[in-house]
Amino acid sequence: MTAIRVLLVDDTAHVRQELRTVLTLSGEVEVVGEAGNGHEAVEMALRLHPDIVLMDLEMPIMDGCEAARQIKASCPTCRVVALTIHDEPLDRRRAAEAGVDAFIVKGSSLESLLEAIGGQDAGTRSAPGGHS
Repeated sequence: MTAIRVLLVDDTAHVRQELRTVLTLSGEVEVVGEAGNGHEAVEMALRLHPDIVLMDLEMPIMDGCEAARQIKASCPTCRVVALTIHDEPLDRRRAAEAGVDAFIVKGSSLESLLEAIGGQDAGTRSAPGGHS
């Protein structure tokens, strides 16, 4: 089985580290890069061509929705999975309008996170890493 290539995007370094650790240990994911804001995410996605961008929605410089919009415009085959503490219908609608493929709430199980990365709809489950 080929590992899914993931770009991690979160403005909190320890959240990125936690995600990198659990995803790498799963054996199903190769973390190919990390970014701390949406602007860096767009640049790295264009350079690294990940299969998945796992991205927080609320970040400085450029938020996750705008970054998703730009990533999808340049790399339409790249899946964008929103990882956030916000689970309101408006947040989901904004994310969907920006081209986000899946939406997962921080604090959920590794299984739910891997389902979202693998292309299954994880709904409102939570994912590791408890900050926005």
